Amino acid sequence: MTNQPFALCLHEADNVLVALRAVPAGATLPGGLTAQEPIPAGHKIALRDVAAGEMILKYGQIIGTTTAAIPAGAHVHVQNLGMGDHKQDYGFGEAAHPLPVLKQEAVFQGYHRPSGRVGTRNYLGILTSVNCAGSVARFIADAAERSDLLAAFPNVDGIVPIVHGSGCGMSGKGEGYDTLFRTLAGYGHSANFGAILMVGLGCEVMQIPDLIDRKALKDSARFRYMTIQHEGGTRATVDKGLGLLGELAAEANKATRTPASARHLVLGMQCGGSDGYSGITANPALGVASDLLVRHGGTSILSETSEIYGAEHLLTRRAVDEGTGRKLIDLINWWEDYTARNFGEMDNNPSPGNKRGGLTTILEKSLGAVAKGGSAPLSGVYKFAEPIDRAGFVFMDSPGYDPCSVTGQTASGANLIAFTTGRGSVSGYQPVPAIKIASNPDLWRRMQMDMDVNCGDILDGVSLQDKGHEIFNLMLRVASGEETKSEAQGFGAVEFVPWQIGAVM
Repeated sequence: MTNQPFALCLHEADNVLVALRAVPAGATLPGGLTAQEPIPAGHKIALRDVAAGEMILKYGQIIGTTTAAIPAGAHVHVQNLGMGDHKQDYGFGEAAHPLPVLKQEAVFQGYHRPSGRVGTRNYLGILTSVNCAGSVARFIADAAERSDLLAAFPNVDGIVPIVHGSGCGMSGKGEGYDTLFRTLAGYGHSANFGAILMVGLGCEVMQIPDLIDRKALKDSARFRYMTIQHEGGTRATVDKGLGLLGELAAEANKATRTPASARHLVLGMQCGGSDGYSGITANPALGVASDLLVRHGGTSILSETSEIYGAEHLLTRRAVDEGTGRKLIDLINWWEDYTARNFGEMDNNPSPGNKRGGLTTILEKSLGAVAKGGSAPLSGVYKFAEPIDRAGFVFMDSPGYDPCSVTGQTASGANLIAFTTGRGSVSGYQPVPAIKIASNPDLWRRMQMDMDVNCGDILDGVSLQDKGHEIFNLMLRVASGEETKSEAQGFGAVEFVPWQIGAVM
């Protein structure tokens, strides 16, 4: 990047530049400006004199209102920029233009399930109804590993105990219960599990019989369940569980990878540890890949409702109809109430790391985040962990907390995750492989063992289109079994984080 300019104007309407690298005081900037002070890479620079109370525009959109006058060439950040008024015209459906279908079908090698879904991995799951069964689930998985149970089943990728901190001490009705119910049921139907053993304690609020009856988890070949109290305690449950895992592994081992259309891919899209480059490089490149998947008949899921705040008008304009757009606005209104009644506010996001990377307000972060969704029409809006029942680009409600959001996407049907980061997020999400996408070259150099794609070279001239095709082709390879960096390092054992809503009693 040494031959690149110090800064870039992203849109003709903008009144800030973005620093492409660290800018020393006195450096000459585009338009003949002089930097008034040192400005870190990824941060914003006033393109002209800006009065106090004036709106700052980036990407041609409002990212906040100045809290003090800012001279041309000065640093624009938390010391002089706040939220301000950001309401926009929702323009429901005005920009909903269908993307042309691609005639040449993209294919991956996946696991075809009786449900019609296709998995990208073939794990055995040990799913728990309540935290009280978490240790026993792990004891069963440990016993299976010590006995080398999977040695006889080469088509099984591993055993994934799914443990969490809820399932009791909660109301048996209402938002909190319904959300956890959808999450557990969704994992029970995940195409990336070849078979599942469900373990409960027996007396918890989240009763296994309710899950089985209401969500038809009744495939006797691929699904078994038991409770610790009924089996006679820990040791008896572990012994029985080990035997059941052997039977389930034999069934899961029957599955082999065979060709599948890319229309069977359901991509959960995430960004975590974002920086000032995320909305310029990694996120729009992922948006190109998302559009390619939609054009092949597949599904991509945007989430993190608290991280589209201030950019929701860009999505409502792409809604296929007004009803779909209004469902998104209903979520925004719910979140404003949710944060207020819990003594928070929407601008509590960005995080300190986001701010060190150059993001100032949630409006700025959100504008970069929605770029992951490309340009396809918004075909549906879903609750957290609600089953996705249509193809195309959709939105699923979730917090911006990445493990929780990915948990919801997986429960909704995601069989692949693409995760952009600028600061360097390290995590993985069994049973779903996660592709990590670096937004800048420094992160790529420092953390190559954790990153799968370098989008920093976009700053050196690689086109967003070329990078989007690179990501899409990697998606097909990972869906076919290629190991991601997070998988290679063993991530995924602690990242199941259901969204807990409501009183803990």
